[in-house]
Amino acid sequence: MRKSIETQRAPGAIGPYVQGVDLGSMVLTSGQIPVCPQTGAVAENVADQARQSLENVKAIVVAAGLEVGSIVKTTVFITDMNDFSTINQVYQQFFDEHQAIYPARSCVQVARLPKDVKLEIEAIAVRSA
Repeated sequence: MRKSIETQRAPGAIGPYVQGVDLGSMVLTSGQIPVCPQTGAVAENVADQARQSLENVKAIVVAAGLEVGSIVKTTVFITDMNDFSTINQVYQQFFDEHQAIYPARSCVQVARLPKDVKLEIEAIAVRSA
């Protein structure tokens, strides 16, 4: 069973891909850049961008019937490793607010991201048996 996940609470895909894929026992999100789904705006500062990307990931996971606590793995792509500490604080606060166990995570610096944003976050969430 494989189905696409679509929600108005996260930005629409800007290419030939879907916001997420539900595999039944697992949900995979596409990378979420910090675009506000209602306005299309991107915040200037990295803390606000981190929060928006996480909210976009959450929207997709929730659209699949799961919650933040279902996220078991994230990958964070950032354009400046000097922003790592700030992003880390926002990330920790987000998962703490949802009383979720921190997922496994990879974080890598990349040369450039779509719309010249400062970060992008993708996630894997699992459905409990």
